[in-house]
This record gives sequence, C-alpha cells and structure tokens, in this order.
Amino acid sequence: MRVYDDSAIMETNISNERVYDGIILHIDHATNRLPNGRLAKREIARHVGASAIVPVDEDGQVTLVRQFRAPVDRVLLEIPAGKLDSKQEDRLEAAKRELAEETGLEAANWIHLDDLLTTVGFCDERISIYLATGLTRHRQHPDEDEFLNVVRMPLEEAVDLVVSDQIHDSKTVAGLLLAERMLRSKG
Repeated sequence: MRVYDDSAIMETNISNERVYDGIILHIDHATNRLPNGRLAKREIARHVGASAIVPVDEDGQVTLVRQFRAPVDRVLLEIPAGKLDSKQEDRLEAAKRELAEETGLEAANWIHLDDLLTTVGFCDERISIYLATGLTRHRQHPDEDEFLNVVRMPLEEAVDLVVSDQIHDSKTVAGLLLAERMLRSKG
C-alpha cells in the first residue's frame, strides 16, 4: 500500500454551523483554514450512511431492483440498498435487513467489498457494499413508501450493462464490478 504525505494539502476546520436538519440530510456551513492560511467556506451535507448488497445465487444470477428516484426523475436499475437507521447501526445488519425488505432474500455468506464515499465534493455519505451468497428466498416486504420491481439476471449481463453505459447509479456500478472481480478471483 502506498503512503502519502498529505500535510501540505490538509485543511483545518475552524467552525461548523448546522443550517438545516432534514429527514435524510443535515447541512453544515463550515469554515476551514487552507494550507496557505486563508479561510474558505464549505457547505457539507451530512448523511447517516447506508449499506448495499450484491446478491448472487449459485447459478451466477444477481438480484437487482428497479425503482423511481425523485432527485433524477427516473427509474433506475440498482443493487438493493438502504440507509442506516442511525450512525451506530451495524452496517452488515443493515445490509441483511435491506436485502430481506427489498428482495425477500436471506444470505448465508457475506463478504465486505468496499466502503464507497459517494459524493466527496459536498457530502460525507459512506455506503458499505457487501457480496451476499448462499441465498434463500422468502417474502419481499418493502417499506410502505417504497415501490420497486425485482429483476434477476446473470451477473455477467449486469456487468455488461455497466460497461455499456446503461447503469448509472454509482453504488451499483462499483458493487457489480467489485463482486464480479471477487467471484472471478475465487474461481
């Protein structure tokens, strides 16, 4: 692993002011001291975090969900995911809950693939991505305000959708590529 000396580019936080408290996001106005001594204003969106899952069955089929996303005003194909109930919630337990809610699946095997920082230019959201295998099917039970369709396809086909610019959700792009590489390396 490479080691970098970042001391010459670090900023030092001087102050934070919470300017908005929402259901999903909180917004802080921060003042930071730059490496050259000047002060800079930063708007930072605070997010509790999330977990996402790439569920792959014994036949190499991945389970995805199609759901409407209001911020981009369209239906997207995504890996199952959901926000944490609190900063203290165990990320793997959140992943297990979301997999069951959105797809009706439970998994016997879990591998942590990565922690993805979604939009580092303005937000501190971190999504933990897991590969789930050894799947068993149960009844799907999405949240009352969650409407989605479950889609199964070969993992290879889902990766093809990523590289052909048909999947645009960042956690899904990262999750599918990481899972495919992990499974390929295991032979």
